[in-house]
Amino acid sequence: MSRNVAEILEDAMLLPAESRAAIAGTLIQSLDATVDPDAESAWAIEIAKRLKEIDSGAVTLIPWAEARQQILRSA
Repeated sequence: MSRNVAEILEDAMLLPAESRAAIAGTLIQSLDATVDPDAESAWAIEIAKRLKEIDSGAVTLIPWAEARQQILRSA
């Protein structure tokens, strides 16, 4: 059974947002043939730093909908 990309995309768009995000993440990861260990380490450090800022209250979080509006306004 062979399906074209448009059919697969149409079916995927019917899924809940969380499922679509999981599929998108998996597809993006599949494009990375090699993993740069230095980049992985740098991201781990950056993530830990950002979590510490959130936990300490040093940064203020905003909902995604608001962040998206800000991004679209500046584009």
